[in-house]
Amino acid sequence: MLTRFLMSAAALGLTAGMAAAEYKLTILHTNDFHSRFEPISKYDSGCREGDNAEGKCFGGSARLVTAIAEARERAGNSILVDGGDQFQGSLFYTYYKGKVAAEFMNKLGYDGMTVGNHEFDDGPEVLRGFMDAVDFPVLMSNADVSKEELLADTLMKSTVIEKGGEQIGLIGLTPQDTDELASPGPNVTFSDPVAAVQGEVDKLTAAGVNKIIVLSHSGYGVDQRVAAETTGVDVIVGGHSNTYLSNVSDRAAGPYPTVVNNVQIVQAYAYGKFLGELNVTFDDAGNVVEAKGEPLVMDGAVAEDAATVARIAELAKPLDEIRNKVVASAASPIEGDRAVCRIQECPMGNLVADAMLERVADQGVTIAIANSGGIRASVDAGDVTMGEVLTVLPFQNTLSTFEISGQGVIDALENGVSQVEEVKGRFPQVSGITFTFDASVAPNEGRVSDVMVASEDGFVPIDPATTYLVVTNNYVRNGGDGYKMFSGDDKNAYDYGPDLADVTAEYLAANAPYQPYVDGRIKQK
Repeated sequence: MLTRFLMSAAALGLTAGMAAAEYKLTILHTNDFHSRFEPISKYDSGCREGDNAEGKCFGGSARLVTAIAEARERAGNSILVDGGDQFQGSLFYTYYKGKVAAEFMNKLGYDGMTVGNHEFDDGPEVLRGFMDAVDFPVLMSNADVSKEELLADTLMKSTVIEKGGEQIGLIGLTPQDTDELASPGPNVTFSDPVAAVQGEVDKLTAAGVNKIIVLSHSGYGVDQRVAAETTGVDVIVGGHSNTYLSNVSDRAAGPYPTVVNNVQIVQAYAYGKFLGELNVTFDDAGNVVEAKGEPLVMDGAVAEDAATVARIAELAKPLDEIRNKVVASAASPIEGDRAVCRIQECPMGNLVADAMLERVADQGVTIAIANSGGIRASVDAGDVTMGEVLTVLPFQNTLSTFEISGQGVIDALENGVSQVEEVKGRFPQVSGITFTFDASVAPNEGRVSDVMVASEDGFVPIDPATTYLVVTNNYVRNGGDGYKMFSGDDKNAYDYGPDLADVTAEYLAANAPYQPYVDGRIKQK
């Protein structure tokens, strides 16, 4: 009897010890990859072959293969997840759509991803094809897809995966304004991220899942709000704002992880330049007791996997004739970094807007407005290839011309600067017009002032009642990035002009070697 009691006590002690055991999980993550399967330069555009051989380039799927394999060896339990926007950004997407992304994400062994706004660039059909091709769940919690037959019953809000005998809940999150940023179609409606996440957390918790990770393509600011206003979330793997978090770099936007309401928030910049590695320890109740890590830079010190290099070279063959063609030259680097162009006048913005206006000036167009979100990279000095231009302007947008009142132009500029604090892509780059904005004024309440339009007599104040001819791209003309004042059938619009990348390449060629510049056309109080 005593022996049985001692055995039972020992068993109870063992059980109690097991209950108190900690669970360690390494979360490997990427976000905003944007079809950068090949290495990139320090300007986030295409990397010249010689520079890559000299170790001057970053990223590329072949480096990720090596780095992820090494990280998995270091870890015990690990998962690999993505914060959205695998689509768009290079000729690989233009030519293959989502097929190459699916191939390499399967090769890398992802466990889940969220839908980014760019996953909707070609509508639900291309997204569904991608989802059918991948071996992991693609998630989006804050949208109703029940009326979209291509996504209904296929695109889940959340899921549960198992690693090391533990259940981990994954929840997807997409920008609430995706209907303005992409082309989800009329059958998909988006909702508030906080309520959506909390709803899925409650379902997962009720099912006994106590380790919950949100895969969020909503931006660093929204991620902090979701963390602050929900309960039950342990980790948010972010995207969309291309935020670099780090504990060792003075260029970081915040610490890695950023902790809000005991939620660990991480993000790893963009374009495969970093691989995020967060090491999390959970107690038996699913609480995070330790979280530490750092994004790992994918520089020349990371060896490229030879088989992956060969496969990418094979896929690149149909693209090479287009992108290797030298179309112009630049006298110095042309700055197009989103951190600059989305808050102020920038050299690449001036180039694109000037090119647009020059192309249609003989039609009487006097104003050009370009959304900074359409500008995706900088260009180095020297020869400029068509591939580099297409990396800067990858969206196959066409020039659109239309008529609008001076007041409509002012309203458009107000929209453009309405989210400057959030570094949003609607920030306007302009030509033929100058203006001043004051970010201390409430959005859309008079931030914009001193709007001047070019005329035969120099720059003159814009007349709210006068009708002006304006050029933009077809995405913005049709209401993208909040420019709803440009949309509609009452503008005498023509939306089918030449491709913006071609227009910009021709302008560069006509002005080679192109000297980038800013001239004070956008001022800030």
